[in-house]
Amino acid sequence: MKVYKFEAFTNAIAESIKEGIFKPGHKLPSVRDLKVQYQTSISTIQQGYEYLIDLGLVESIPKSGYYVRNRPDLSQQQVKSRQRPVVRDATFKHHLGLTTAGKTGHQAATFNVAAPGDLLMPQKLLLRTMQQVIREQGAGLLRYYPSGGATNLKEQILKKAAVHQTLLHPDELLITDGALQALYIALASVCQAGDVIAIESPCVFSVLEVIRVLQLRVIEVPVDTRSGFDIDFFHKACRSNNIKAVVVTPNFHNPTGTLLSDEQKQALLAVAQQHHVAIIENDIYGDLYFHGHRPSNIKSFDDSGLVLTYTSYAKTLSPGIRLGWLSAGKFMQRAEQIRFALGSTVSPLYQETVCRLLAGNSYDRHLRAFRMQLAKNAYMAINLLAAHFPENTTFNTPAGGYNIWVKMPDHTDMANFYAQCEKTGIRFTPGYTFSFTNAFDKYFRLVFADKFTTKRKAAIRKAGQLAL
Repeated sequence: MKVYKFEAFTNAIAESIKEGIFKPGHKLPSVRDLKVQYQTSISTIQQGYEYLIDLGLVESIPKSGYYVRNRPDLSQQQVKSRQRPVVRDATFKHHLGLTTAGKTGHQAATFNVAAPGDLLMPQKLLLRTMQQVIREQGAGLLRYYPSGGATNLKEQILKKAAVHQTLLHPDELLITDGALQALYIALASVCQAGDVIAIESPCVFSVLEVIRVLQLRVIEVPVDTRSGFDIDFFHKACRSNNIKAVVVTPNFHNPTGTLLSDEQKQALLAVAQQHHVAIIENDIYGDLYFHGHRPSNIKSFDDSGLVLTYTSYAKTLSPGIRLGWLSAGKFMQRAEQIRFALGSTVSPLYQETVCRLLAGNSYDRHLRAFRMQLAKNAYMAINLLAAHFPENTTFNTPAGGYNIWVKMPDHTDMANFYAQCEKTGIRFTPGYTFSFTNAFDKYFRLVFADKFTTKRKAAIRKAGQLAL
């Protein structure tokens, strides 16, 4: 995969900032020093520093140099939950209209749809590749494909996964109609109606809908915006309940954006193995990291077959590309039966299109540009929130994905805030859609997966005024 020359030093600087080695206000090496150290040109070093500035990590002070950016710490500070695990029935109000594209008509800007916006989708690349596939394969695309997916596509997925040390077995891989179908198959392979599973809290509403349809019971495990999934709480829940599965998003959790370290992933796996709990790992944001290298999967540490990992290309290419995959581990036989029972295979055109993109370098090139744009969008959104929303508004700073989890001041009338935003055509995803409880009534999710046009920036400023 092609790398930019400046990444040799920008990755090192970004990692040092992330780990706190370089503190806010720290003066960074000069352009000339880095030129000598990395044996490259001055223009390459300057490009790299411009990239770090775009990410919001670095600022340039004229006639002085480059410094780690001073930014107010507005992240949410939470403490470990002392609550006891509570088993709940999967019932909550039906609010899907608030989490999708929704109403037509006047809209100043929508920030509630977790999918690439029109301006960030690789439309020309996708359409051109589809046309090539149609010309070359013709009527072959109109025939039945294998229920579990095309062999050539699976081979490309295995190769891509191996690059980041995730070794998938070809006999445990299913091609699915997107991530939600993969989740449905995974849960149905492991659980029966009435079984207890653990989920993240907050948890993305689409996962809650699948759980409700399958009539499962849940224990909500707190996700701290700094430290992520509360493994101690999960362990406590496993000791006192017969938990069949846990559904987690370890890489850039939706909506909090948290990323679990390799040590946390291994600790979670150890607890699951100790209590024979299947881990259903949602990795749809794993390719959308902003700095350094792609984060690992829990699957890469597993030798027990208890981990079922799934992902989708809807988040990285286009929401209309209904294609994902599930690595089902020891549950593959049951997963195959359920996949077959769900009917027709994924569109042959989609399978062959994605296969061709993965086989060349087009997908990697797109991802690189997409990640850079998302990182810029995150920086833009954070600064708009800090400048225009009420004092004591808190939010996370994501290192990947495209979600920001915002908590409004306790005195905020959220119903009025949403109503006023709706009148203006501004839409966020309300926090109450992320739980079977009312724990997140003061929160909302902001999605930054489209370019920040003048109109979209003005919409966030307006929303901040409406919240005052």
